[in-house]
Amino acid sequence: MNVTISPSIIRGSLQAPASKSSMQRACAAALVSKSKSHIINPGSSNDDLAALRVIRTLGAAIENLSDGSLIIESDGIRPGSNYVNCGESGLGIRMFAPLVALHSQWMVLEGEGSLLGRPMDFFDEILPRLGVDIESNLGKLPLCMKGPLVPANIQIDCSLSSQFLTGLLMAYAASDAKNVSIEVNNLKSRPYIDLTLSVMRAFGLKVPMNRDYHSFNFSSETWVKPSGTIEYTVEGDWSGSAFILVAAAIAGKAVIRGLDPFSAQADKGILLALQSAGVPVYYDEHEINIQQASPLKLKAFHFDATDCPDLFPPLVALASVCHGSSFIKGVSRLAHKESNRALTLQEEFGKLGVDILINDDAMGIKGVETLHSCTVHSRHDHRIAMATAVAALRANGPVQIEKADAVKKSYPGFFDDLTHLGASVHILDKIF
Repeated sequence: MNVTISPSIIRGSLQAPASKSSMQRACAAALVSKSKSHIINPGSSNDDLAALRVIRTLGAAIENLSDGSLIIESDGIRPGSNYVNCGESGLGIRMFAPLVALHSQWMVLEGEGSLLGRPMDFFDEILPRLGVDIESNLGKLPLCMKGPLVPANIQIDCSLSSQFLTGLLMAYAASDAKNVSIEVNNLKSRPYIDLTLSVMRAFGLKVPMNRDYHSFNFSSETWVKPSGTIEYTVEGDWSGSAFILVAAAIAGKAVIRGLDPFSAQADKGILLALQSAGVPVYYDEHEINIQQASPLKLKAFHFDATDCPDLFPPLVALASVCHGSSFIKGVSRLAHKESNRALTLQEEFGKLGVDILINDDAMGIKGVETLHSCTVHSRHDHRIAMATAVAALRANGPVQIEKADAVKKSYPGFFDDLTHLGASVHILDKIF
């Protein structure tokens, strides 16, 4: 799908999309809670749908209610097949692999698209220490494994992603781990571990003691299965909403409902970046209000995105129209995303007339007054598609985005929401 965005002024209000970080964790927690769960405001992105397919394969029964919510009933890991496909979700494969390893028969974990090229060496190294037989494709998918996983004292490195730790915490909880610890080195994206622990707590799972993120200790107490129906509301998504917030900051104004400024989601850091750039931001526990900022008042900013690397694309879109050079730290976190995001941002925003320099772990973006009308390519990366679409609002003519349907991975309603706010969006032969 190709999409053309023309220069536009946006105004209006929106409900934030559901957080796939929250939704996927809720799916995993519902699976291992061995109970009945009511999921309110479930997500519908490709990653969310993949998580639902995974837990159904692993034994969960899922009912769609008329109000859009879901009922998930599970008695633990009881696979209906020895083949599990996590779609293109990095969180999905890293979180569900240790849960699949709880089963005592050989299981095959597969993925799609860019996930096939992402490194999975972590599991080759760690799972055998927990009694799991594993075979990988030279550190990549598919993974073949046979459990059951037995919790033990281990030390792991999380410099690549915190998602590996999320999977192990869930698996240890599902195994009712006792008197064991997971020691962690080089943990990145700490807020996402806060989200994991919060979801585990909400589903009545055994939650370890967090010792300043250096170790997670499971007590000797026996886990008691929750009684009654667990109710969980999926949060609004800061990752996807960051693009809409930036769009409002550079091309109009908007109100986004359903975002919690006190969320554990790391990407709420977009508020600090916007304020640093001189954008008027007002918020309470119900909505975020971005007021129109004069282009002359948008100023260059510095931001550390090490713990929230998914903010790089919307931050680059913001920086591209700020006066001066902005600097974003945390480039090392971008190599193993849907694309090599640092290089992709440099190349695709270069077509828009923006100079981006990469020096070790920092990215410098020199803002311009007007972006160029051109054709860009998503590189099959949902966040690149959204970032270039937002930047196109300030171009000197139409910007065509090739393979823009990549947005379905995380935010299938993105172009509909832009259109709702008044943006000129042309999809194939249909004009919205």
